[in-house]
Amino acid sequence: MATTFPAGFVWGAATTAYATEGAVREGGRGETIWDRWTRKPETIADGSTGDDASDSFRRYADDLALLRELGCTAYRFSVSWARVYPLAYGKINRAGLDYYERVVDALMTAGIAPWVTLYGWDLPQAMEERGGWLNRDTVAAFAEFADTMSRILGDRVRRWVTVAEPRTAAHRGYGTGTHAPGIANLRSELQAAHHLLLAHGEAVPVLRHNGGAGTLVGIALDLARCEPATDRDADITASHREDGARNRWYLDPLYRGMYPDDLRDVYGPDAPDARQTDMQTIAAPLDFLDIRDVGRIVVREDAAAPPLMTEPRPDPIGTGFDALLVRVYREYAPLAITVTVRGVPDTAEPDAARIIDDRDRADDLRARVPQIGDAIGAGVPVTGCFIAPLLDGFEWERGYTVRRGIVYTDFHTQERTLKESARWYTRVIAENEVRDA
Repeated sequence: MATTFPAGFVWGAATTAYATEGAVREGGRGETIWDRWTRKPETIADGSTGDDASDSFRRYADDLALLRELGCTAYRFSVSWARVYPLAYGKINRAGLDYYERVVDALMTAGIAPWVTLYGWDLPQAMEERGGWLNRDTVAAFAEFADTMSRILGDRVRRWVTVAEPRTAAHRGYGTGTHAPGIANLRSELQAAHHLLLAHGEAVPVLRHNGGAGTLVGIALDLARCEPATDRDADITASHREDGARNRWYLDPLYRGMYPDDLRDVYGPDAPDARQTDMQTIAAPLDFLDIRDVGRIVVREDAAAPPLMTEPRPDPIGTGFDALLVRVYREYAPLAITVTVRGVPDTAEPDAARIIDDRDRADDLRARVPQIGDAIGAGVPVTGCFIAPLLDGFEWERGYTVRRGIVYTDFHTQERTLKESARWYTRVIAENEVRDA
């Protein structure tokens, strides 16, 4: 038995600028919030920075060769806003634009479709100093950035992702303070999230207009499967509330033009300030929705704890991914869905024969990818799968203490080596199917 995918299904890989590019002081790039954050003590597990990362700025041709070896038909990468606008808006850094044009042209020559993500969490520091995502002016600056990128690249880039995982950007950057810029309060989180969604909404018509016919625009969300710890009414209510915070707070504005009322009641005065027309802007029609499954969240009501309190529980690999896709399609009816499968951490190192047996990573892919096919069989319009990240790189607050790529990066030499998970993915792409183990 095997899970077969439709003809034309997109098989790709994805990276994020700060986690991958390196070269943070080259080519006129400006400072980002992550450049500033990583230099503060005790913010990153191993005290590292993304200064070098996977050195993709210099080695993008090597990465393109890897994509060809894998057989990928698409590559999704994020643009460093500060590489194009060092001060977030105003004067354009032509060298930064030229770099991304070279990447796009090389991909097209290789027959690999470029998918561009505009915001991958690396806000220019100059914008943060004006309030960052707490300042509505950042929305206008982002719209200018989107206009510039799509005017320059729109004749070649036909697929755009406006914002990558706005919940994580807002929650960890402005809610818990574990990501840049390190602000920690609920009011800031919700206001930042609103402005991220508004920036997305402002960018959608700009990208579509500049790209013309055939341009498709989407957003990437990280969604969780929330389940009550027991069948008690209190736990069921708490689970629904957690689902609202993690999922519906983002899906409802995008597809229904409103925040969920039950969460507004929970948030009270912490709810974001919004103008009358904001929700209409946020709900600009989408061509696709990218979904990353962050796993199962088991929720237990605790009267002594804050109203949004989760009790994580280990999730059997891949369990329930298809159900999440079915649920989103039935409740929100996106025109198309792409899926991002983010790597589980591995510690595998090359053996004497340079084989890298990243078993946990490979097992997760073997379990998760067939469920995408199951969702398609249930009528969900999933059109593509992106494995992320392509390369081992900088892993945010965890630095280089974990590896998530399907390609091993030797951070001393920057040599790349396919892991066993990558070899498995190569066979899947070539056959357009997943064989049962």
